[in-house]
Amino acid sequence: MTSPRCSSAPVHGGPDAAGVPLFDFSTNSNACGPCPEALHAVQAADATRYPDPAYTALREALGAFHDVDPGRIVLAASASEFIHRITALAAQQGSVKVVVPPHSYGDYAQAAQVRGLEVLRGDRSAAGLQWACEPSSPLGLTDPALHAWRQGDADAAWRVLDCAYVPLRLDPEGTWTGAPSRRTPSACWQLWTPNKALGLTGVRAAYAIAPSDCEEQARALTALAPSWPVGAHGVALLQAWMQASVQQWLVHSLRTLSGWKARQLALCTDLGWAMHAGSLANYFCAQPATTTLQSDLVALRPRGIKLRDATSFGLPGTVRLGVLAPAAQDALRAAWQAVLGPAGRTIPHSIGSRETL
Repeated sequence: MTSPRCSSAPVHGGPDAAGVPLFDFSTNSNACGPCPEALHAVQAADATRYPDPAYTALREALGAFHDVDPGRIVLAASASEFIHRITALAAQQGSVKVVVPPHSYGDYAQAAQVRGLEVLRGDRSAAGLQWACEPSSPLGLTDPALHAWRQGDADAAWRVLDCAYVPLRLDPEGTWTGAPSRRTPSACWQLWTPNKALGLTGVRAAYAIAPSDCEEQARALTALAPSWPVGAHGVALLQAWMQASVQQWLVHSLRTLSGWKARQLALCTDLGWAMHAGSLANYFCAQPATTTLQSDLVALRPRGIKLRDATSFGLPGTVRLGVLAPAAQDALRAAWQAVLGPAGRTIPHSIGSRETL
């Protein structure tokens, strides 16, 4: 069915008109960051010169990191820029439908809607441009499309897997080990944005890997890009991303995040929030025990707390929380109790329960 939920102006977490939140639960950035070595590389980047417009050395290094031909690497200014660019190319080459997960990042649908394409949610039988995210956002689950993609059963001209959170999986089976996993389907495009894993979301840089038989599409996507889509700081970030020491830092940070996540889940349960179970990532969704969530979120903001309202994901009454350090969690507890008062405002049974969803 056509989605009615995405507006022309996507909602995002992070800083807003009120500035930078003191305790920002609204983004999925690695709260152990920034990675010191990656930060140093960005700060030391030579911003007085253009990068190589073809990004020759960078593409060769990324190809070696993923064990693919450099011709399959497409640089992008950001994941969002690539989402719009590949949607434009798909439309240019005849696609009229875009399939997105039932709950997903708003830019997938927004890029389609501004080009007049039909947006379908979860209908994997439709040919066209299909999106999946591993693990999904906001729920942190394995996207069911991946099984079909691995089996080669999906009938689509374009399939794109958003790998933004692959390095931030915390489950034992999928935890990042310092190199890309072979579990990632090879018969689809892969979109990588290391800035989240490295705790440097302000540095906008991304890259995509074309399937082995799609180098012509990769060249077409490169031709659609403006000159120098990635600046010197983005190049420095991507180069640092591939360093063994940076990968070791990331692996170590996942152990810390796992402990913080367990504590944060327990805190939210203690507050009486209903949890969406099964998140594999450094974030999860919860339904706060309140009937006035919108005004409560506004009231939390001056107290230094920002949560991500999940209404734009199709989950009204729900928030997505990135995992933060214990001090931030304690601040969330104190602010929530201050806003609601000692008795709180219990959510009616017809809206939800305080048990795991």
